[in-house]
Amino acid sequence: MTPVVLTVNAGSSSLQLHLIRDGRVLRKEHSEQSPEADAAERTLSGFLSGPGGDEVAVVGHRLVHGGDAVLSPTVVDDGVLKAVREYADLAPLHVPPALALVEAARRTLPSVPHVLCPDTAFHTGLPRAAATYPLPAEWRRRYGLRRYGFHGLSYAWATRRAAELLGRPVEETHMVLTHLGGGSSVCAVRSGRSVDTSMGFTPLEGVPMSKRSGSVDPGMLLWLLSGSRLSLDELRDGLEHRSGLLGLSGGLSGDTRDLVASKEEEAELALDVFAHRVSREIAAATASLDRLDALVFSGEIGWDQPEVRDAVCRRLSPLGVVPPERADVDRDGIVSPPGAGVPVLVVRPREELQLAREALTQL
Repeated sequence: MTPVVLTVNAGSSSLQLHLIRDGRVLRKEHSEQSPEADAAERTLSGFLSGPGGDEVAVVGHRLVHGGDAVLSPTVVDDGVLKAVREYADLAPLHVPPALALVEAARRTLPSVPHVLCPDTAFHTGLPRAAATYPLPAEWRRRYGLRRYGFHGLSYAWATRRAAELLGRPVEETHMVLTHLGGGSSVCAVRSGRSVDTSMGFTPLEGVPMSKRSGSVDPGMLLWLLSGSRLSLDELRDGLEHRSGLLGLSGGLSGDTRDLVASKEEEAELALDVFAHRVSREIAAATASLDRLDALVFSGEIGWDQPEVRDAVCRRLSPLGVVPPERADVDRDGIVSPPGAGVPVLVVRPREELQLAREALTQL
């Protein structure tokens, strides 16, 4: 019988559970809040008590950052978990809740393999020029400072799906993809492989996000830390929880749906800055390609926020990109006008299906 996969996707403040067989979702559950450790087992047990729960053959866990401990889908054991914990402070919003769910799932399903599927895996083959930071060599060697890249599960799925929609082999396709959501990034893909991406050593680098700052002048951060202006904890909290769209809008909202609906000047500023920074990152990513065969939008914002897609594309006319002809979409597809120099595609984020696909490789 075809294996059933349980996928566990623990975000910084959410939890998604899916039961998947043959690339189809049998059942799902979504919570806007990741459960505390003592409630995680109850949540999992309750979900597994439903149809199909007793058929689970393998569990796939999304891991945002495994550092050098986990660079590809890896079956969990105590040694692997211990190694991953050494890197937890590189993605403090994501890794601790994910590991808590791994431990709860192992106790709930002790007889099946649990597979860590890192978001960094898609970017492990980054060219040295793209992966290397211009920092002292001693620092890079001692601390392993390099670009890891993130949203790899989303990009792996969207890359193959986009090539399918374009009707061309993925190995012959050069494109720039965006994952826009609570966390946002841009990725250049050449022949199915990531060759550049906007997130780096941590998921804080790159474009502005819902509440995270993205890249800012490091000299400004040094200045804020000097002279007793801000403590390290205050700076970390501000960059990770009070910046991005939320900070740009003066605390109005970190959700583009709220900002699009708002008449406030700060909301307009937030959307303008976001579109500017995303389009700028897309343009930069094309420098890693021989040509631009397509621009792909994915992630929650990329999928269902046509105003943002339009604002980004309007800034990319020098690349041959034109504003999408289709606004609201209910399926994957090309949204640019027929004959556009660079097709613009929208691909629904399906991290759960990529998680299942990767977990099954370890059976």
